[in-house]
Amino acid sequence: MDAIVWEWVNFMLRWLHVITAIAWIGSSFYFVHLDASLRRREGLPKGTHGEAWQIHGGGFYHMVKYNVAPAQMPDELTWFKWEAYATWISGFFLLVVLYYRGADLFLTDQTVMELSQWQAIAISAGSLVLGWVVYDRLCKSPVGRNDTALILTGFVLLVLAAWGFSEVFSGRGAMLQVGALIGTMMAANVAHTIIPNQKKVVADLLAGRSPDPALGKEAKQRSMHNNYLTLPVLFLMVSNHYPLAFGTGHIPEIVALVLVVGATIRHFFNSRHAGKPTPWWTWGVAVAGVAGIIWLSALGPNADAVASAANAAEPVEFAQAEEVILTRCSMCHAETPAWEGLPAPPRGVRLDTPEEIRRHAGQIRLQAVLSDAMPPGNITMITPEERQVLAAWTNGAR
Repeated sequence: MDAIVWEWVNFMLRWLHVITAIAWIGSSFYFVHLDASLRRREGLPKGTHGEAWQIHGGGFYHMVKYNVAPAQMPDELTWFKWEAYATWISGFFLLVVLYYRGADLFLTDQTVMELSQWQAIAISAGSLVLGWVVYDRLCKSPVGRNDTALILTGFVLLVLAAWGFSEVFSGRGAMLQVGALIGTMMAANVAHTIIPNQKKVVADLLAGRSPDPALGKEAKQRSMHNNYLTLPVLFLMVSNHYPLAFGTGHIPEIVALVLVVGATIRHFFNSRHAGKPTPWWTWGVAVAGVAGIIWLSALGPNADAVASAANAAEPVEFAQAEEVILTRCSMCHAETPAWEGLPAPPRGVRLDTPEEIRRHAGQIRLQAVLSDAMPPGNITMITPEERQVLAAWTNGAR
């Protein structure tokens, strides 16, 4: 029952995380679009930046933005913050339930660095705090006054973080950790800059003081960072389901390309919403970036074994591959898994009979040959020679 309960806790947290993320991303994208679509027109109230007319659900909406704040506080004011907080909180609990509780399977890889469960957890949690502090100080430094310099510096720091994580954690853990770091930065932007600055503006209005325009400028800068980081963080969070994304040994390079691809796609839509000339070049950059990611995935850790198997005169006998799979994979992928904490074979994949092994030959090739995704964290210590056997067998008769 314990394993079943934890599985459902994992499922419910993942469901909650997706729901709250949809709410946060939806409101973020909407307000960036709204801000970009505002137009100056005659007759607008004093101190306004522009207006936008919209239609949705059979109704017309008239949106007006003030440069800093209206002269008087309205009776009702909607705050957009709980979506961000709930997304981070649910995501962190999911990280604890899945990656911290199952660190030996998902977070660590003893062939990368020998870490105990608590060492891995301490490094993971500590890097989230340290990453936010470094980013926040960078934004408040002289570099933060130049958006281009700030973006380039932040890009370099994130790629370096990806390299550092790949030297400590498993591929799956490293990719997820980069996503968690970016998600922490984004949520902390809301909690420690955007909302506090808005509260200061409200307090000034209630006290009859003129709000400082710098507060809105700083909040908008952090909001735009969140906007441009949204698509990359979604890729990183989903990547743990795709072995060619995390299991091919090129984490820093793939992260770098994902940051560029995600940012250029957002730039396309932001420019269109602002009524600027359409930057069609962004799609060329995005396609080239995705092509680069695919190319990197083909240069996986077992590329030599794959090439050798393709040139082999005869395929490896099934019995040789079966021995490797029964030794390294079947303790989890069995009708009744022998691995503690698994109530059922992961994803319903069984590898405990010849028929099931043959049926899943394609997945075996993807998970254990074209990438090092399986066994997770190389927990069963499969050897390069054994992976070469699987490469030769999956390349031949199945």
